[in-house]
Amino acid sequence: MKNLRELGWFRVAAAVPPVRAGAVRANVDEMLALARDAAAEGVELLVFPELCVTGYTCADLFHQETLLDAADTELARFLKGTAKLEMLILAGAPVTAGGLLYNAAVVCQGGKILGVVPKSFLPNAREFYEQRWFASGAEIADAAVVVAGQEVPFGTDLLFSADSAGGPVVGVELCEDLWSPQPPSTRQALAGASVICNLSASNELVGKAPYRRALVAQQSARCLAGYVYASAGVGESSTDLVFGGHCLIAENGRTLAESARFETDPTLTVADLDVMFLRHERRQSQTFVKAAELARRQAGASAFTEIVFDAAPVPAGPPRRTPVRLPFVPTDSAERGERCAEIFAIQSSGLATRLRHCGAKNAVIGLSGGLDSTLALLVTVEAFERAGLKRDGILGVTMPGFGTTERTLGNVKKLAKQLGVRLETIDIRAACAQHLKDLGHDGVTGDVTYENSQARERTQLLMDKANQTGGLVVGTGDLSELALGWCTYNGDHMSMYGVNAGVPKTLVKYLIQWVASHKETPAAAAVLEDILDTPISPELLPPDARGRIAQKTEGVLGPYELHDFFLYEMVRRGSPPEKILALAVQAFGAAAENAETGNSKLGRRKAAASSVRARPCSSMNVRVAGQVSTYAEPFIRDCLKRFLTRFFAHQFKRSCLPDGPKVGSICLSPRGDWRMPSDASAAEWLRRLNG
Repeated sequence: MKNLRELGWFRVAAAVPPVRAGAVRANVDEMLALARDAAAEGVELLVFPELCVTGYTCADLFHQETLLDAADTELARFLKGTAKLEMLILAGAPVTAGGLLYNAAVVCQGGKILGVVPKSFLPNAREFYEQRWFASGAEIADAAVVVAGQEVPFGTDLLFSADSAGGPVVGVELCEDLWSPQPPSTRQALAGASVICNLSASNELVGKAPYRRALVAQQSARCLAGYVYASAGVGESSTDLVFGGHCLIAENGRTLAESARFETDPTLTVADLDVMFLRHERRQSQTFVKAAELARRQAGASAFTEIVFDAAPVPAGPPRRTPVRLPFVPTDSAERGERCAEIFAIQSSGLATRLRHCGAKNAVIGLSGGLDSTLALLVTVEAFERAGLKRDGILGVTMPGFGTTERTLGNVKKLAKQLGVRLETIDIRAACAQHLKDLGHDGVTGDVTYENSQARERTQLLMDKANQTGGLVVGTGDLSELALGWCTYNGDHMSMYGVNAGVPKTLVKYLIQWVASHKETPAAAAVLEDILDTPISPELLPPDARGRIAQKTEGVLGPYELHDFFLYEMVRRGSPPEKILALAVQAFGAAAENAETGNSKLGRRKAAASSVRARPCSSMNVRVAGQVSTYAEPFIRDCLKRFLTRFFAHQFKRSCLPDGPKVGSICLSPRGDWRMPSDASAAEWLRRLNG
């Protein structure tokens, strides 16, 4: 297995030491202690708050030589004390250059200063008066300054690049820089910075914390970057302001770690940024690519200077962030409800628009009593409401075949009655038996011909029923089935509008549950609950001796929760197979129940794990603890191999998909997000998985 760096991880931390205004030696002592704690945590990049060497609130003391001399002397001691630490460290300090004083970030490693970045935007209104003491560094580029006895690069044109291939490029801004209309970090990101660090001293006011949190997350999203934000703590002077030590680590719009505010003890907030994912996002975002090209042309001779730093040793253990087990399903119930409402509205609005466009007043849908056709029926009912059509224009057709059970057939009849839609029953067994006889098939062997003859017979009937009634055939297949090719070509693969094409299997159940609790009567909800408890099956092979479903999809393919995880990591995040496997083992392996997130206090206080709890899967090799499914690593590897093989082999089915709405971050439509040759080989992906 590759190490964390080879898999694209970069461990960062935001540190808040106890600081007192003017107590420079004591402040540096606290910084040294936190730096050692960070090293013990395997941190590769450590960010301290703005002016933490002296304290941000020194005010007119910044005009005193005594304070400035102490800052320079103690910075030298800090460098000596961290000489054996291999992480990149950013410390806030006042720096004198050309007779002017600057609020700056000192970037150092191994006892040496690599560069000094001054603050560009100095707040000078309301409670802030920085222009009273400091000069803006906005226009400084390609300059040098002497700090702690070292002559080093000085300016806002500096980027710090790891020496490892594909490693992070670090950009630096300070506090108010982020709040400006055009933050320096935007230019830095366009110039290649994948990790932005902000040394800040942001005071606490009512409502400011959520605004700050949103600002950091939004900038990380706009820049397609990681963002490490460290703000001054409560030790600062409380004369007129109070500081909370708010630290945030975000990645492409998502907050990975956040400190508690108003802590009196030193704090360390740690997370692993996925630099590989950020590279993937930038490569596929033509908006970012074009903006970067424009920025390079405009920069000309004022382009950034990259300073190379040595990558720290690879941190031990798994990534310091817990993978989300069900990436398509929000863990928070309120957020999940909002997500379901929005997806249901997208699905039904899409179908309603198609009905109006075609002038169709009828819809035909095949009902099996399974999850997908149930969701498609619920969407169709809602679409008819949106289109102002009567429900009697919905024709449900149930077509019992060789594997249909009384339970699923009974649920179809009950649900159609409760929803007030028409239902026709067409038994396809005789037609399929005749078809198999015509083919010279024995009519008994449960091979692919036996199974697919039923799927194609059903689709033929649905299409002809649509012609007969002047309606549209509503497709039922979901995103997970399309990814795995788990559909019969020109059978359930085909329809006139596929409402579930953007919905992964792990989300289907939650959508049905949401509709049951928000839109249906108790009687209809009871039927839906029984459908939710029915094993996932195409019901193409005969039931067992007791009339129960014998053919279970997850027993053939493996758990959908694994396959949806693989799909998200491969298509949405661009992760290579070995990384997907490592993440899946972390999320679903035996250790997943005790996984921890990345926040810590002095490397000792860990946040509680936040894993998504899902229903136990009925497939093989599953160990259930409480309600959390866990799997052995060989089983996960085998499922991933199966996913990759099927994903590549069945692209031809996706190349001619019917129309259907995109509802989330992944779409496999050839007209939408995913374009791939039907003859593409999985060889390199399988080689990396087995390598």
